[in-house]
Amino acid sequence: MSLDEAAHRLAEHLGRQEFVEVYAHHDADGIAAGSILCMALLRRGIHFRLRILPRVSPAAFSPETPTLLCDFGSGIEDLPGSVMVVDHHIPYFEGELQVNPRLHGIDGDRELSSAGAAFLVAQGLGDNRDLAGLVMLGILGDGQALSGVNLSLFNDAVAQGIITPGQGLLLPGRDEHERLYAALNPYLHQVSGDEMAVADLLESASSGDGVSLDKLISLLVLRLSPFAPEETLERIYGARYDLQREVIPDAHTLAAVVDACGKSGYGGLASSLCLRSTVDIEVAWDLSFQHRGRVIQAVRAACIGDGAPQFVEVDDVRVASDVADALSLDCLQKGPVMVAARNDELCHLSARCPRGMEMDLGEAVREAAIQCGGFGGGHRFRAGATIPCARLEQFRGLIERAVAA
Repeated sequence: MSLDEAAHRLAEHLGRQEFVEVYAHHDADGIAAGSILCMALLRRGIHFRLRILPRVSPAAFSPETPTLLCDFGSGIEDLPGSVMVVDHHIPYFEGELQVNPRLHGIDGDRELSSAGAAFLVAQGLGDNRDLAGLVMLGILGDGQALSGVNLSLFNDAVAQGIITPGQGLLLPGRDEHERLYAALNPYLHQVSGDEMAVADLLESASSGDGVSLDKLISLLVLRLSPFAPEETLERIYGARYDLQREVIPDAHTLAAVVDACGKSGYGGLASSLCLRSTVDIEVAWDLSFQHRGRVIQAVRAACIGDGAPQFVEVDDVRVASDVADALSLDCLQKGPVMVAARNDELCHLSARCPRGMEMDLGEAVREAAIQCGGFGGGHRFRAGATIPCARLEQFRGLIERAVAA
């Protein structure tokens, strides 16, 4: 069975339902995937309830209730077989109603996100071509490439006028100050979260006509080059994408705002943006700014040493994933990064592996988590786990041995 056939089969099954419980992961990819499918269900007259969560448990699902999981589920072996899954993580679930690029020889790390897989299913439910812009949230949010199926979906959306590509500054924000001060993807060393540095840059780049973008970028590169890898500098300015049907047209910005709202516990607001509601859009902007500020402060406080992997603890579970991204992508870091956040007796971990390192991080984290009485998994370069806090040192030792091997 091909990927398209799997998507069509799931779409046919969804189309026969009167009501569907939809659960989506709380990041940009998961929320976009859930929103795409909920919009498609709405247009078919099928009732649904959408919940945005950081994780799910198999015990929460009843075989009698049609249940759809977006951007999680494939990594859970003991899900009820009737559960529907749209995901791109390493699959262990063997249910028949599953759409996952990895099951069809497609790279789920780089060539198709959950949002992209959800779009294929949505197309089986009707003409939902106008939702193609939301696929960019999965691509950008999960650091994927415009290649493979992603590129095919992108080219179709450009041809139909749904996405307009261009060039520009890639830092999200309502003005130049916010773009620099709250810069997180990429994290800008000695700029992000530093009011004096931001003011100095903007003053130095200003002329009679306002801030010169060319001069600002030149100053940023000069300031950052001693501290940041080349990939960070390349993510300041480059290819940008205007989403013609969405409430925040810039794809990088919409991805950042949706992701921040979801991780801050405002998944309903995040999904409403994807469902094209402008109600409380300024609240969403403010929540995004506050979330990125919390992440930046945690990154600035993190202590990164010389060994590999690096383990960092943060006080706020909401920032762990983004702190791990910043430390692995935008610091001169050679090995994997593990960021831990304690929540009562459980410890939530976000793991990242710099690209180019030959290691299947998702499998290593999953095996270590199981041995520690928890659960986990993910991608080759990005993974997460939940374990008892009392087993954190054991987990750390298992990961260190996996890296050494």
